[in-house]
Amino acid sequence: MGQDLYDHLPAAKEIFNKAGKEVRDWCFHGTKEMLRQTHITQPAIYTVTMAAYEAFLEQLSTLELSQRNRLELVGVAGFSLGEYAALTAAGTIDSFEKGLEIVTKRGNMMDSAGRDHRGEPLGGMVAAFGARADILSCVEATRKEGILCAVNYNSPIQTVVAGDFAALDRFQNHSKAYGVKSKILSVGTAFHSPLMEKAGEELEVLLRSMELQRPRIKTMSNVSGKNLMEGISRGEDPSEELAIILGKQACSPVYWQECMESLAEEQAEYYIEIGPGTTLSGIAKKILPAPQTLNVEDSSSLEKTMDTLIRELNNEMLGEETC
Repeated sequence: MGQDLYDHLPAAKEIFNKAGKEVRDWCFHGTKEMLRQTHITQPAIYTVTMAAYEAFLEQLSTLELSQRNRLELVGVAGFSLGEYAALTAAGTIDSFEKGLEIVTKRGNMMDSAGRDHRGEPLGGMVAAFGARADILSCVEATRKEGILCAVNYNSPIQTVVAGDFAALDRFQNHSKAYGVKSKILSVGTAFHSPLMEKAGEELEVLLRSMELQRPRIKTMSNVSGKNLMEGISRGEDPSEELAIILGKQACSPVYWQECMESLAEEQAEYYIEIGPGTTLSGIAKKILPAPQTLNVEDSSSLEKTMDTLIRELNNEMLGEETC
């Protein structure tokens, strides 16, 4: 994960070098079992995502000024951990090093909160496929005295449910009766559920010391699915409020469908997924009408993305010349 970026793109290599040898080893040589441990997953994925983002910016800087002036980043959003990469891109977290410190500690906090005294996971997560209302009805019917809740509102037809193992078993056993299909996810514990409340409290304390800045561009909040700064006065120092929101994010549902719908209001021509994989591009196609998606996860995908943007820019400029 990220090896190609490191090998071929100087800006990405610089990020990996800043991250240090341990994180590089996790990224380049980590096994699937290792990378599903959240205290490893979070700094590793954050590093790869920021390396891909810096490589993208480096390529944008090589465009002619007339081309660069026609490109505008209208907003950013990140899914769960990815929100921290989005916040770094928006300037709320003002350096990669600070972001890496935050997500490393966040990973440790969430890992600890999700395990018992023997180090065993307290719960897990299930991807549920069907109408949101039907999934929520099944959750309410099968929770009983356990912990069970919808935690990722991914699209109109996909919601992720998290909880203790007994409650998840009840949910899966009854889901077909509600017209819902379900699949166990390979994750470390029940993220974004009440099991993460202790981690959320610890994270808020940490973030209060990090001098979080007002984002330079529109940034979506996982907690609300709306603009992160909605309700925060422009004259206020937003650092404390941002710490509260991001602390809450660890133990609250991710309203990803709503995030994407809010971004769509900006009428972006392209949605560019930065970081490992193209899962979010696939989800976007289930939320928005025919979104044009691109991605940057390695040198090949970066080249394709740049080729598409340059071709679009040249066509636009040619069209204006012939008018």
